Amino acid sequence: MLADALEHLVRGLVPNPDDVRVRESDRGRVRTLEVRVHPEDIGKVIGRQGRTAGALRTVIAALAGREQVRVDFVDVDRRPRRR
Repeated sequence: MLADALEHLVRGLVPNPDDVRVRESDRGRVRTLEVRVHPEDIGKVIGRQGRTAGALRTVIAALAGREQVRVDFVDVDRRPRRR
């Protein structure tokens, strides 16, 4: 439910909504939601000084209630460097 809500919110913010992906994983006591967007949209999702990202985290935390949720925004343009 949280992943669907986050995906819906992010899709409303970006010009490329078809490229929005939210992956959910459980790591111990904390549920992690990883948001991936089109490389051109990462700035829209993060916002000025991280305000949009902070607002999205606040909404998801309110929906989660007492459950601990971490929201990560991933820059898909960055790839691991080869040595």
